[in-house]
Amino acid sequence: MKDQVIQIPVSDIVLDESIYPRENMDHKRIGIFVENLRDGFEFDPVLVQAFENPELSESSSTAREKSRYRILDGVHRWTAFKKAGRTRISAIVKILNDMDPLLYAAKLAIGPKQLTEVETKNTARRAFQSNPGLTSAEIGRAIGRSRQAVDLYIADLRATTLQELDLKIFRLHQLGIPQDRIAKRLDINRRTLSHHLAKMPGLARTYSRPTGRTHPVFFFKAG
Repeated sequence: MKDQVIQIPVSDIVLDESIYPRENMDHKRIGIFVENLRDGFEFDPVLVQAFENPELSESSSTAREKSRYRILDGVHRWTAFKKAGRTRISAIVKILNDMDPLLYAAKLAIGPKQLTEVETKNTARRAFQSNPGLTSAEIGRAIGRSRQAVDLYIADLRATTLQELDLKIFRLHQLGIPQDRIAKRLDINRRTLSHHLAKMPGLARTYSRPTGRTHPVFFFKAG
């Protein structure tokens, strides 16, 4: 089904920094767009996502007052509309379902100004931190990088995540909790759990080793 273009108030759109893949806006580009608007140019609709805005008052009486839109693509166009004093803008409301909004926004960052290498790397890291279940291939497809490149971007984050998961499994295992309950509680499959349980003898030695620290120190081989 073709996307429906609607007119929405410019003031109902917000910039959510957590899903904006760029480090800064191009103010020169915004200025050009403002002049284009004054000359009667028409722009493609911006892409937005409806969401609950936590900054709005809890006392708002209707769902319409509580909900606004966060912009997925078209930040420079939207900003130009605000600067030009326009009150409404053409928009397409996207329903992303399970798709990560940051990666969706990054995938749309095309045209005259691509994401820089720093922005691409930071986007990959932010996406993984938000959802460690994302694979390197999924992130790579969104930001236009290979799986190997993403692996390098997030290597330290993934190591920390695996270390934390090992520790959680170790503690639950030590409490005698059945494996099916451990898997369900940590939202992992039995194969992943079995892989981590294979490390338990080494973790037990590390955990019991006196280090003078409050928490155990883990040492893992790369691979």
